[in-house]
Amino acid sequence: MTVAPISDARDAEARVRAGANEHVKIGVFDIDGLLRGKFMHRDKFAHALNHGFGFCDVVLGWDLDDQLYDNTAMTGWDTGWPDALVRVLPETGRQIPFEDGRWLFLAEFTGDAEAVCPRGVLRRVLARADGMGYRVNAAFEYEFFVFVETPHSVRDKNYRDLKPVAPGSTGYSLLRTGALGDFYNDILDTCSGMDIPLESMHEEMGPGVIEAAISVTDGLAAADRAALFKTMIKILAQRRGLMATFMAKWSSQQAGQSGHIHLSLTRKTDGVSVFHDPDTEDGISAAVRHFIGGQQKLMPEMTALAAPTVNSYSRLVPGQWAPTEASWGIDNRTCALRVIPGRADSQRVEYRLPGSDANPYLALAAAIASGLHGIEQEISPTPPVTGNASEAELPRELSLPRTLADAATAFSHSAIARDWFGDTFVDHFAATRDWEVRSFAKHVTDWELARYFEMI
Repeated sequence: MTVAPISDARDAEARVRAGANEHVKIGVFDIDGLLRGKFMHRDKFAHALNHGFGFCDVVLGWDLDDQLYDNTAMTGWDTGWPDALVRVLPETGRQIPFEDGRWLFLAEFTGDAEAVCPRGVLRRVLARADGMGYRVNAAFEYEFFVFVETPHSVRDKNYRDLKPVAPGSTGYSLLRTGALGDFYNDILDTCSGMDIPLESMHEEMGPGVIEAAISVTDGLAAADRAALFKTMIKILAQRRGLMATFMAKWSSQQAGQSGHIHLSLTRKTDGVSVFHDPDTEDGISAAVRHFIGGQQKLMPEMTALAAPTVNSYSRLVPGQWAPTEASWGIDNRTCALRVIPGRADSQRVEYRLPGSDANPYLALAAAIASGLHGIEQEISPTPPVTGNASEAELPRELSLPRTLADAATAFSHSAIARDWFGDTFVDHFAATRDWEVRSFAKHVTDWELARYFEMI
């Protein structure tokens, strides 16, 4: 059953008090896209709706493993890890079907912490788009692998010899979706009940891999849907004794996992597509050419937002269905930017750089900001690539960074990133990626042991 969206704080409080649960869930998404939050009694929730509440800012100062950064200025031991003010977002409220309809609300950091809040970063980018007269429409699609494992078993196995939920490579197989029907129905029903409508879902290439496309909506809501989708998939899998991973590349034998973003612009005044021009070849307007031009030119500087982990760069290699240069083409899936021609209401650009590991708010912010910069500066793209983009000859400056360290450096030095996202965010995010690189450098990989242990 479709539930009407919550209109304001008063409506949110009324819905919560009318429900069977005394406690709601409140969550904020951190720099890596993890949902951090707590249970809150509905009486305190009513107060928080109008006045906000304090949330320990440590969630802005630690990594995926709750290890404290040693190089960020936003918070730390020197500040005493104080509370930061958080505002509850009534319009994000949705009920969790498998928790007896418990309400979940998203929140954003305010005050000084707002500068590094991922949702706040995207909201500010969208505000600039609004000022330019545009409405941003976006949709995410994700690939994820599912295993017959638990959080304990994967650790006991040291992440080796994991058992996929289905064997072999059975892309688009209706056999698998039928045999795993209960899990698929969990996903479909939960997403439908939580305003994360799926346009499609199917088996992808590889053992136990699924791809889902989330329906299009406005930019901020699209990122909310994407971030919640990843969270709910992992929860649903574990509730069935399974595990889902959104790593960019979990196995050297399997293809990487993408988190592609579909984008279009419409005019605020009349809702007409900015990307479509029926009088040009493939319907490509001048505005979308400049949008592509900006995305193409700035992609090397923005890579860290779309590929934020050390593991991301194992996906960004030739022959892996992922780009290594900022290429573009018409309906060409070998390119970093795929222009999908069609009707005015369907023509769009697919931003194919992000892996499934990217924070949706930040990857979308990068895709939008770079495109709008292209429109502002009337940047022309290179000629479109036909055929295999990995064999195309593109200018050297369009090559993407090959490591997270290089990507973080390029992002830190980007004047455009600082203009669109602010110095505080750029410095903070670049520092967190430097921490990620240094954390990885302390470890010895299986590849190093196999190659050097005996022979070197």
